[in-house]
Amino acid sequence: MTAKELQKRNNKAEQLRVLQTEDGQFFVESEKGKILYSVMFTDDQMSCTCGDFAKNSKRDPNVKCKHILAVMNSIPSGQLEAACFLDKHTPKLDERFVIKIDGHEFVRFQGLLDIGHKRGLTQIEVEPLQLPTSDNGHFAVCKATIIGRGGESFTDIGDANPQNCSSKVAKHLLRLASTRSIARALRAYTNIGMTCLEELADLNDVEGKGEGKAKPKAPRKVARKAKAPAAEPKPEPKEPKVMTPKPASAKEKATSEKPKMSEAQKRAIYNLSRRRGISVEDLEARAMETYGLELEDLSTADASSFIRNLQQAA
Repeated sequence: MTAKELQKRNNKAEQLRVLQTEDGQFFVESEKGKILYSVMFTDDQMSCTCGDFAKNSKRDPNVKCKHILAVMNSIPSGQLEAACFLDKHTPKLDERFVIKIDGHEFVRFQGLLDIGHKRGLTQIEVEPLQLPTSDNGHFAVCKATIIGRGGESFTDIGDANPQNCSSKVAKHLLRLASTRSIARALRAYTNIGMTCLEELADLNDVEGKGEGKAKPKAPRKVARKAKAPAAEPKPEPKEPKVMTPKPASAKEKATSEKPKMSEAQKRAIYNLSRRRGISVEDLEARAMETYGLELEDLSTADASSFIRNLQQAA
């Protein structure tokens, strides 16, 4: 059974009701609720009376129909006095992994991994899209893919550079980009809207955070001795007038002094815009409004900031 087929069956299984009788047997309603299929569910054997299982179990002894998956996704109530419908098990995020900073809640990376495994996480794949080098401003980009037990997959990207991380981890940019990409994919898989703490450059990135910052010290006044009046300078001979070149515009300075964004950054921006339903025209408008430059003229540092803004718009 392919991952796509398993995911399709698991999605259907979520809509089915499971009945447990007083003698421990399981019955699962059909999609229309007119038929009950008997499901044998033990440590040694899993079987179902539906036609799908009877047909496919001959070629694949490990096949799981949607009725078996429905039982697997349920929690036995333990009350055997009478028949009852079982509730679907929905793992919750452990509150120990949630921290609050200035009224904003953030989840730790360990908490995302914990709930991911509870919800059936089976595989994590990370692909480096760009290695940090001096040519690209030490900008690292990684793509992470999360695969669940039903075959469903979620993909997202993460980036790291010296400007969007703490100086303590600036030497480990590729690992930080990998962690951030996994965190974003896990948030999509577990349906958690809170930003992961590891996605922040530092705690001052939290909106409204101002407490705890050291106030700048006022310059110390130093008494200076009075200087004797300087002698009047002799008039210098006039020099011929020299035409000075016209100063470069802000756009010319930005495009000539800073390295342009890499192809990996450009792909990351367009991938994010497609996932969030942002048109190319809107991207251009945002780049011009925020940086005063066209999208193609953004530097690596501007592109990093632009990617982070698009990620936080999720």
